[in-house]
Amino acid sequence: MKKVIALLMAMMMLVSLAACAKKDDSTSTGSNETASTETPTATATETPAATETPAVTQSESTDLTMWCIAVESDSNRHAYETAIADFQAAHPEINLKWEATQNQDYKTKIKAAAAANELPDIFFTWGGGFLREFVDAGRVYSLDDAYAAYASELPDKVLVNHKYDGKLYAAPTNYNVVAMFANMELLKQAGFDKVPGTYEELLACCDALVKKGIIPFGCSGKETWCVTEYLESMIEKSVGASALTDMYLGKTPWNNEGVINAVTNFQDMINKKYFDPEGIALSNDEVKANFIAGKYAFYINGTWNCASFVDIADKIQVAEFPVIDSSKSQLGELIGGPSDSLAVSANSKNADVAAKAALELAKGVCHYGYLDGNGLPAWTPDYDTSKLNPLTLSVAEIMNNSKQSVLFGDGIQSADNANIYLDYVNQIYASAIDGKAFAEGLDKDLKK
Repeated sequence: MKKVIALLMAMMMLVSLAACAKKDDSTSTGSNETASTETPTATATETPAATETPAVTQSESTDLTMWCIAVESDSNRHAYETAIADFQAAHPEINLKWEATQNQDYKTKIKAAAAANELPDIFFTWGGGFLREFVDAGRVYSLDDAYAAYASELPDKVLVNHKYDGKLYAAPTNYNVVAMFANMELLKQAGFDKVPGTYEELLACCDALVKKGIIPFGCSGKETWCVTEYLESMIEKSVGASALTDMYLGKTPWNNEGVINAVTNFQDMINKKYFDPEGIALSNDEVKANFIAGKYAFYINGTWNCASFVDIADKIQVAEFPVIDSSKSQLGELIGGPSDSLAVSANSKNADVAAKAALELAKGVCHYGYLDGNGLPAWTPDYDTSKLNPLTLSVAEIMNNSKQSVLFGDGIQSADNANIYLDYVNQIYASAIDGKAFAEGLDKDLKK
């Protein structure tokens, strides 16, 4: 495992192509709800190893507020609950009140709060262009001073999507990419004993599944970020990671043959009934539940889902989406990167305390999230990892072989451009426009 982590950290240095500016969105979703502000009871079997990082102290009780997306159905819920419980036990002088909001609604909520300068003391955010707008507006407190005490535990190489003009503005928790989860029991029914390694094999597998009455893919249409997990994988494996990054950053036009072909291929899959027709009206939780129940053969989404699939891990294999155009792309080009993180409001009355708290909480969420299977760690593990989820180990192998990553499309771009982009993606899934209209529309409407 030490070799895996070492290789992972080396690989992460390549993520910087995406950092010039998401899942991801990276992140799983749940029903719209607010978490209890009472301190949850820790349920994990182990606690983080003691470190010599400075305690968060105040002579009097300090109130801090925190927002995140770890709703009850979110795979990271346990990690947040346990990390918060540990933090409260270690810092009784701090009264932390937190609430969680479902992913899609959270994006609207946090942007409105930032615009009104009413952000909570600590808030969940995505790196890249999503956070950058808050930073440029002067809404985010720099973590540079607080980070100095944690530098040996949180490598600089994983901070690429959270630094702007040389200053750190958020503490990442983990590292996730988009992966293709395959139910091998269903694939075997269609005559396949391994996950298809080429695009042609994938199409043949889907045809065989349809003939058997098995739906190949499930994808939520109610949450457009889920559609991007499919579409972005197909575009990247058609044009290449560097080309996709340049399009996100406005350096090259979207209107090119590779993008148009990728969208056409995606819509052909829909027309061939490779996708659950009911998916367009389903939430991600509903689609994921269907996959767990064996309704779909494949589920393409973030690697944080390893935690959700632990009970069926013996029948699941994890792979990356195959290459479509080998003259422009290759295996090892992935969608994702270090993105999920905790930041601090520049308007916080206790910003220095909140900064240290954000770092401690990010470390705790990373610790429990990694053990649960919610991605690979941004923080260097200093605890027993011998009983890791086998799916997480498979993800680590994919990441070790990674050559380049592109941050999630709605994170690498500015908030305004991300909204325009997601609207076009939504139209693609609904077959309201074709590939040509998608590419031309993005070139016309995205702000330079």
